[in-house]
Amino acid sequence: MEEVVKVEGVTKAYGSLLAVDHVSLSVKRGTAFGLLGANGAGKSTTIECILGTKRADSGTVSILSLDPRKDRRRLFQKVGVQFQGCDYQAEIKVSELCEETACLYMAPADWRGLCEQFRIGDKTQLPVKSLSGGERQRLFIVLALIPNPQVVFLDELTTGLDARARRGVWKILKELKDGGLTIFLTSHFMDEVEALCDEICILKKGRAVFYGTVAQATEESGCENFEDAYLKLSGEGIE
Repeated sequence: MEEVVKVEGVTKAYGSLLAVDHVSLSVKRGTAFGLLGANGAGKSTTIECILGTKRADSGTVSILSLDPRKDRRRLFQKVGVQFQGCDYQAEIKVSELCEETACLYMAPADWRGLCEQFRIGDKTQLPVKSLSGGERQRLFIVLALIPNPQVVFLDELTTGLDARARRGVWKILKELKDGGLTIFLTSHFMDEVEALCDEICILKKGRAVFYGTVAQATEESGCENFEDAYLKLSGEGIE
């Protein structure tokens, strides 16, 4: 199966702080991959190095066989990204933001259809600032999918959503994955990871302490369920 994301020995330090320590991973086409870890474990820096928004001190990264720094313009058309805490103009409407985003891409997806799919189709004439936290989060996922990407990066994708809305998002993402979309996500919700991820990598203080499937993590940890396994492997269960 084709490797869509390939990371080999990526290291990144900020002065004396080693944020990412020789991390290697790969994500196959049409799968969902979860990068997990406590706050400060190195997840955000790893993703920034993968996307090329930060330059790694050492190691190599490729997305769709392209270098995310040298081939940024070509990759831009093939990759969707949703980050937490996105900021937009105060008065911009949902429709205006979607249209602005669609204009950046050569073959964008139908943003109106995506808004309907993510249950914000009736909000398109409202300013973004008037949306609830959950509606805004769904909008950010829509924006990440407007490029019609081959791979999408989702950072804490269902933060702020209630249980029903979260499950609705999972269902849509599973359908998109079945259609060939590759998903790279971070999450603090272990039920979400279990529902979506084919493989995971758990970071602890910048190092990968586990790489494999949810079932393998549970077995390796000796725990009865994945949440306990995650807490044990990541060190979050230690007070």
